[in-house]
Amino acid sequence: MEDRDAMFAAGYKLPKYSVLMSVYEKELPENLNQSLESMLKQSYPPSDFVLVCDGKLTNALDVIVKSFQNEYKDIFRIVRIDENVGAGKAVNKGIKACRYEYIVRMDSDDVSLRGRCMKEMFLFAVKPELDIVGSLVEEFDDLTDKTVALKRVPLEHKEILSYSKRRNPFNRQTVAFRKSKALEVGGYSDLKLCEDYDFAVRMLAGGAVGQNIPEVLVRYRVSESTPEIRRSWRLTKGFIAVRWKLFTEGYIGLRDFFPPCFLQLILFILPMRFTRWFYRKFLRDTKITPPTAEVLGRDQK
Repeated sequence: MEDRDAMFAAGYKLPKYSVLMSVYEKELPENLNQSLESMLKQSYPPSDFVLVCDGKLTNALDVIVKSFQNEYKDIFRIVRIDENVGAGKAVNKGIKACRYEYIVRMDSDDVSLRGRCMKEMFLFAVKPELDIVGSLVEEFDDLTDKTVALKRVPLEHKEILSYSKRRNPFNRQTVAFRKSKALEVGGYSDLKLCEDYDFAVRMLAGGAVGQNIPEVLVRYRVSESTPEIRRSWRLTKGFIAVRWKLFTEGYIGLRDFFPPCFLQLILFILPMRFTRWFYRKFLRDTKITPPTAEVLGRDQK
């Protein structure tokens, strides 16, 4: 039965996969609804969906969750945590609950393109040595739905390793990984922020082989408050904390520790307009014509 139900692409049998998402009370119901729908209506649908409710949700969010549970009762499973424990601990509970070896992560307010999971599972099928994959992301304005920037990442494993010394080599919204490898390295840490960067580094340090797909597979929601968050003291402290952790563990040296931390402090100190300019000039590709994310994905070289 499993072979008859299997999905094939270019002669390769695609592995079945679990989707893992966590949500907490501050998420907007309409964003959660759009995010869930984008994953459950993939061209290659998931065989398992684990939603971790990190603490008590609002009534509006619970209505959304229960509606999807009723519609997809064969695969949709809810893991509830009584108290809010943070993203890292919540995701770890979800990893253990996932039924399949390949896990596709998804944020509760972003939108996956319809072919995302097929392309990621196809890459795993073609290159069984891979442990973690991701892709480019398209940032879009929350109010207008207009594309505002493209966030690029290194593609091949060697580039990924080098890039990881300074920044996260994977767009966290796009990551898919092996469950067994994630458990082997201890899953996500208890860091309050930048836990995705720490997870990627520990996967790589633990011998994981990674690759990024040179296409946009996820649309990342940004708003007027996004630049303020990027320069906030809370994020600055979290960024320095994760870099200090990587330094004390020997993954990076002083040359990789100080410059990024210094830059983050500069972003915190200087006015908001500098943060906006810096991201658009150096950390994002804004010289794009935004027809659709699908077209952007096909055009990447």
